[in-house]
Amino acid sequence: MKFVDEAVVEVEAGKGGDGCLSFARDRNRPRAGPDGGDGGHGGSVRLVGDANLNTLVDFRATPRFRAEAGRPGAGSGKTGAAGATLDVPVPVGTTVVDAETRVAIGDVTAPGEAMLVARGGVRGLGNLRFKSSTNRAPRQTTPGKPGERRRLGLELKVVADVGLLGLPNAGKSTLLGRVSSAKPRIADYPFTTLTPNLGVVRVDVSASFVMADIPGLIQGASRGAGLGFRFLKHLSRAPLLLHLVDAAPADGADPVRDCEAVEDELRAYSAALAARDIWIVATKLDMPGADAGSERLRTRYGHRHFHAISAATGAGVRDLVNAVMRHVGERGRQLAEDAEYAARDRDQKRRIGTDVLAHGVFGRDAPSAAGPAPDAAAFGADVP
Repeated sequence: MKFVDEAVVEVEAGKGGDGCLSFARDRNRPRAGPDGGDGGHGGSVRLVGDANLNTLVDFRATPRFRAEAGRPGAGSGKTGAAGATLDVPVPVGTTVVDAETRVAIGDVTAPGEAMLVARGGVRGLGNLRFKSSTNRAPRQTTPGKPGERRRLGLELKVVADVGLLGLPNAGKSTLLGRVSSAKPRIADYPFTTLTPNLGVVRVDVSASFVMADIPGLIQGASRGAGLGFRFLKHLSRAPLLLHLVDAAPADGADPVRDCEAVEDELRAYSAALAARDIWIVATKLDMPGADAGSERLRTRYGHRHFHAISAATGAGVRDLVNAVMRHVGERGRQLAEDAEYAARDRDQKRRIGTDVLAHGVFGRDAPSAAGPAPDAAAFGADVP
């Protein structure tokens, strides 16, 4: 199945049913008076989180959704049936944006969570409603109102506790495959990873966290180089980023400069996202010359959390996983107990969300000074 993380859909709520014009007539009461009932309310459209979905690909084939209209009223004061609410399943982690105004409507962040995106039309009134002491035989009714119609942009951003950041071939997929049951594509050429991958890292029976791996970010991504910023949105929900840096690059590059280049691109995308907790993880310690590169990184980034690992041999991996688990647990405690910390976190999320929207163009990468971003299919990607 193709991985699709952006889609545009049209939703239309149902029209309200018309009110009925009717007068009661029977053998015993030939002029019993008005008895036209009200129409039914139109059905609304909701987006509902579905844990079994992990892509927006279905919306490419079905981009329009219409809820049921309300039924008209009838004689004998009968009210028309209301239109059924249309629930549209979406992946957990979907951000909903008004595609015309680019204003965020909200997020679907949990299975079963429902978001109303188009309200059904109000029902029309039957002539029974207008009967009064001075108007015994009203012929007045009102029609049902049309339902809301909106064009929505959907952006899927994976929900993870930890995101992996780094150049292509920095060892992100190897680490994810080592610590979780995820099976990302691993090879010794650039852009092996072309879609986000998620893995659950289980530390013990009652402790685990979710790790997200995205395609590598290269220098010039802000100008469309490589895959550009296409997948950076998937790190926006991760409160902790692990910046994996190859301590012994095959091309002889300086690991410190590689690290700086990636973080420069991250800041160009979102200063708020770059302000998240970012740990430096020197990788490929099993390679010749890695010790020297790791020490250079440790010296340069001594003010941050630093780990050195070899995902291939497992050296240092357990220490890293345990440290991340402690961080995730401590953060959860602070969010629950420290109101000021929680408020700062909400503000940071808001600013990151604003930056993500500024870069997003539904269905394609944002154009840049260097022209449109390259088609990911050129790298063999299974993306549109």
